[in-house]
Amino acid sequence: VSRTWKVLAEDEVLWYRLCQQEGYLLDVSISDGSCWKLALKNCRAREHALKTNWKNRIGAVSQLQYELGKVLCDVHSCEGVVIAGYSSGEVRLWDTCTWDYTAPILEPVHGPGEAGPRPHVSFVRINSSLAVAAYEDGTISVWNLMFGREPIHHYQHNQRIQALALASEGATVATASGFEVKVESPDDRGFWQTTETFEIQKLVNFLNLVPDVTGSPVTVAAAEDIVYLLKAEDPGKILHSVYGQPVTCLDVSAHEAAFGVKTFGWLLNEPNQILLYNLETSQCLKKMGNAIGDFTCVNLRNSPPNMLVTGNKDRRVRVFDLRKSESLCSLYAHQLGVSVVQMDDWKIVSGGEEGLVCVWDQRMGTKLWEMHARHPVRHVWFNSHSLITANIPDEKTPRGASIMDDDFTTHRKHRGIIYHYEFSADQLAVESIL
Repeated sequence: VSRTWKVLAEDEVLWYRLCQQEGYLLDVSISDGSCWKLALKNCRAREHALKTNWKNRIGAVSQLQYELGKVLCDVHSCEGVVIAGYSSGEVRLWDTCTWDYTAPILEPVHGPGEAGPRPHVSFVRINSSLAVAAYEDGTISVWNLMFGREPIHHYQHNQRIQALALASEGATVATASGFEVKVESPDDRGFWQTTETFEIQKLVNFLNLVPDVTGSPVTVAAAEDIVYLLKAEDPGKILHSVYGQPVTCLDVSAHEAAFGVKTFGWLLNEPNQILLYNLETSQCLKKMGNAIGDFTCVNLRNSPPNMLVTGNKDRRVRVFDLRKSESLCSLYAHQLGVSVVQMDDWKIVSGGEEGLVCVWDQRMGTKLWEMHARHPVRHVWFNSHSLITANIPDEKTPRGASIMDDDFTTHRKHRGIIYHYEFSADQLAVESIL
């Protein structure tokens, strides 16, 4: 009716500000776009289509396979780039963001007289710039993803490696072997060196590097029933220790650490719990949950603010609000216990020991869909438009897997599998049947 109101309602600054408030196109300045009203409309339509595709399982699925690798040993991913280590000792990359990308095989360090079979890969980790692999014989190789396939750094432990951690940003690697935790990072000129070595009293089960730390790196290590906060200025600091109550899972965000603690039957008044500690003050902020089973996985780092999601041996996935003690929702998920879990603001993806991957609507508490493969799910990662899952066999050298010992391939059922699901909205309806 009013032309003046119409002009005001179409104002570019107003729509640009609305677009930023909704969280779209945050890195774009106002002069880069012409019609911000249309931009906001398109962004919202795309997000709605993505959500619908997730809920109804519309998209494309692909398997990331590598025949010569024998059995899958470990998988990790960062922003759509997947790294996999195999029992043949090979390490392989996939970039799922580009369709025509051929996966490189990262070259190992060839020592003198290495003619026999290479040791299994025990752990792999990746971030935006580095890839790391730890082998059964205690060697660690570090590759830079920008500079080809040769390792840029290589070091050795005397014993088997129990845990490996890589900083989510930057170049810091931490490994635990025997009673020693080593932290390696490059100096100002790019030469790698051991920045810290920590001696601790027990064998490490879980190891994490604290993200977004200025100065020297901070490591959180869980060794049986003790959780250590390892810093350069305070080398043996104990964050939590209760004798006879082992830690069953661990995750670390920039300011907090969350871990599951197992208690034994005679303390019936105190069942298994998730403890939340502040890393700056070393205070216990919260004790959450009271489950009969052990907490097998916890995800604090990728969860929305003030939220935390856990999986338990009692087959349930629980979501906790860090401002309360009791769980917001508890989902009866997997027959043999939950092995990995991740959530965002509306959905939860969980993987179980029996090989099921389930996607849940968090607000409704209902299962949207599930997919099954033969081996336990050991890795789950998703962003707004894609999902990566890995089923990794527990048996790395299956009996009767090859007809003869010089047969280089293993039967497909023993191998383990990596799936990549793509839910982005611009796919044709014919191609989009999962």
